[in-house]
Amino acid sequence: MKDSCVIGDEVTFKRIVEEKDIAAFEGGVVHEVYSTFSLARDAEWTCRQFVLKMKEEDEEGIGTFVNIRHVSPALLGSEVVFKARIYEIDHHAVNCKFEATVNERIIAEGEIGQKILLKEKVNKLFKDLEGR
Repeated sequence: MKDSCVIGDEVTFKRIVEEKDIAAFEGGVVHEVYSTFSLARDAEWTCRQFVLKMKEEDEEGIGTFVNIRHVSPALLGSEVVFKARIYEIDHHAVNCKFEATVNERIIAEGEIGQKILLKEKVNKLFKDLEGR
């Protein structure tokens, strides 16, 4: 694992809310706003940017936790700005806090955890689960 990021480092990611991002389940559309599921995906992607900078060629990141407080909606076509900051690096764990805003209005905040492991170890973990 590279020492290319430190506690306090920040990244930004922007997403325009599209049809594929709205709140829908098996029964159809619930609300035509940015879903919590899509928000979680994009928050994790934002925090993954640190992992991409830190992992070696023979390593990969794997999610360990997602904690989201979705406090306000984002309408179709809205630009959502994610800002993430590393608050902890503990051995191979990289933990981030994030905030998502639309026009500076907070729509969500939370924490994302990831671990950087050898690809070989990740593949072994998955292989060991086959057939269980």
